[in-house]
Amino acid sequence: MAAEVLSVTTPDDRVLRATRVVSLVIVPFLLLAWAVLYPWPSDTGRLFAWTIASHVSAMVLGSAYLGGAYFFVRAARATRWHTIKAGFPPVGLFATLMGIATLLHWDKFSHAHVAFWLWVLLYFTTPFLIAWVWWRNRPHDAAASPDEVLLPGTAAWVIVAVGGLALITGLFLFLVPAAAVSIWPWPLTPLTARVMGAVFALGSAGLGALWERRWSSARIPVQVALVMLLLLVVAGVRGRAELDLTRPLTWLFVVGFTGLTVATLALYVGMERRSR
Repeated sequence: MAAEVLSVTTPDDRVLRATRVVSLVIVPFLLLAWAVLYPWPSDTGRLFAWTIASHVSAMVLGSAYLGGAYFFVRAARATRWHTIKAGFPPVGLFATLMGIATLLHWDKFSHAHVAFWLWVLLYFTTPFLIAWVWWRNRPHDAAASPDEVLLPGTAAWVIVAVGGLALITGLFLFLVPAAAVSIWPWPLTPLTARVMGAVFALGSAGLGALWERRWSSARIPVQVALVMLLLLVVAGVRGRAELDLTRPLTWLFVVGFTGLTVATLALYVGMERRSR
């Protein structure tokens, strides 16, 4: 019995089967949602769980789904827990906020549509599944080896700052959606404001650089960020007619997200060179 307990709590950095299974189960839901929202953002009334009037909002949500699908595919194939552990808390926060938004705006959803019940199934179970697999796999987290490639201190603090800003923006959108609607670069409703808040909360993954500076831990989250950022830039171009150019936040977003995409790509290329 003692040996069995020891084997469960030994920090061997392995990924448990439960983590792989949950990750694989989630992937089809995310890919299906992306396939509806990003290519055809104008058709959400017919194809999605609720009608999203703003094409940009639909594509932003679709970007998050494809980034999430990529993360969970990598999680299902990962052999070392520390390479994927940073993604689970922000995904759990995202799913929790989406579930709360669903309850707060229940009347806005298309209850007769099968997509709505898939939505309910996803967001009323995923927060608990994510928390469960993270808690089970957490004891296997192994310490860094002496030869690990680490993020430079400046880069780590910039990542933390961006993660903190993303979380603050997400909470602002979620907690005071009426205020967000009045200043946002594109049209929002209280429901879409809260959904956008959940998407921004995914950026809280950057806060992990406070205590984990291994590049091997940051590699997959940075790849996910690049997938999302590139899709967001394309979404901005596709939905440019919706952007209110008289609002300062619009220009802050255009410059900020373009610069963040370039900086993230430069960080990834530079760290990959160092790791080789």
